Amino acid sequence: MIKVLYVASEAVPFVKTGGLADVAFSLPKELRKLGIDIRIVIPKYNSISDDFRKNMRFLKSINVEVGWRRQYCGIEYIEYENVPYYFIDNEYYFKRDSGYGIYGYYDEAERFSFFNRAVLEMIDSIEFKPDIIHCNDWHTGMISTFLKVHYKDKPNYKDIKTIFTIHNLKYQGIFSPEILGELLNLGTEYLNLDSLEFYGGVSFMKGGINYSDVITTVSNSYSKEIQTPYYGEQLDGLLRSRNKNLYGIVNGIDYKIYNPEDDKHIFKNYNINTIDKKLENKLKLQEYLNIPQKKDVPLIGMVTRLEDMKGLDLVIHILDELLSIDVQMVILGTGSSYYESILKDFENKCPNKLSVNILFDNSFAHKIYAGCDMFLMPSLFEPCGLSQLIALRYGTLPIVRETGGLRDTVNSYNEFTKQGNGFSFTNYNAHDMLYTIKRALRYYGDKKIWHKIIKNAMDGNYSWKNSACTYEELYKALKYDS
Repeated sequence: MIKVLYVASEAVPFVKTGGLADVAFSLPKELRKLGIDIRIVIPKYNSISDDFRKNMRFLKSINVEVGWRRQYCGIEYIEYENVPYYFIDNEYYFKRDSGYGIYGYYDEAERFSFFNRAVLEMIDSIEFKPDIIHCNDWHTGMISTFLKVHYKDKPNYKDIKTIFTIHNLKYQGIFSPEILGELLNLGTEYLNLDSLEFYGGVSFMKGGINYSDVITTVSNSYSKEIQTPYYGEQLDGLLRSRNKNLYGIVNGIDYKIYNPEDDKHIFKNYNINTIDKKLENKLKLQEYLNIPQKKDVPLIGMVTRLEDMKGLDLVIHILDELLSIDVQMVILGTGSSYYESILKDFENKCPNKLSVNILFDNSFAHKIYAGCDMFLMPSLFEPCGLSQLIALRYGTLPIVRETGGLRDTVNSYNEFTKQGNGFSFTNYNAHDMLYTIKRALRYYGDKKIWHKIIKNAMDGNYSWKNSACTYEELYKALKYDS
């Protein structure tokens, strides 16, 4: 049996700020069905609910080196939906109550240096020796580095292999070079282009890419895009040099969480054979939003971070023209105050046509996925994207820009072959986007065609099943590779 320790900075249901948390929950659960003994480890944040905390079992306390410091580390354990979770406990680093949430503190380098080292130290203290450590994003980037530098001569670690998954290359964990000795217990020889150095700083992301045995990204297109200067965030050369060990494996969604047939968050359950019931969700959503209940007016949804990478500039550029035609729109999300303010101004001008909701609300999001006719994702770049997969599952047709995982999962409808599950445009251009929205609206007017596209969407497989099998093969190859 292959043993995998899956390391992430967040995981559902304990703590979530983005799609990584969903992946860190759903992928291991699917892999365990394939017979892989995979276990998850995350920090024990203060925001984890007491319902979970009271059921955690204390395993052991150890000391962890962080530069010259020796810090307390508690190891705790819980099982959730038959998946084992370990928690790294240190109240100084993870019991924080400020408005930042779990990220964004002045000492991020120290917090995650501790976490990375603690994960490795933990292996000597639990009854689980992994064959593979599967790391995720910059917060875990130093694990592979530490393993090859500090643990290479320790018998319990010498055969462990590492995988590093890039969920978003934009966020790299770059810090002052002083952290080499101060936090990482590394000499200045690691401050070079072939190791950790990144334009004078130390990059956790670069550590993960350089020192891991295998690198994966969350879609095939993104794995190719990040090897180009436009998407590569100044790491494209390094990624090209490692392209023989770089794989793109598209994310999936949890079919138990996202299932319109029994979703408790939506107004009316339905499936591919009862698509007409989707209209009840639309009318109830319009009532919920306090906009006119019009069954024949197309309703466009967005559930998104309000940031430039999500294509908000394109939306703002054409919003006046879009709202001048017979449509309604709902936006849910938080982010840049710049986008929040502008979108709220548009809402004030068109309160019967646009509902802007500056918050994160999971139940509300489910209602949007079920109640809208179309789902807009005009991203500047999108490593994978989960929202379009959820929209497809709920028969809400995505309108996307062809980048990253959006390119891999949304096939633009072809009126000649009758194939396709949504609509897409290539260039990052507001008028190309508007043209594509208007194209979707034309098909919306033909209910026979529209229902055909909905069935195409709902008939697709967006679960983790196929991708989990790909990861299983990758794990096997890595474990048995001499």
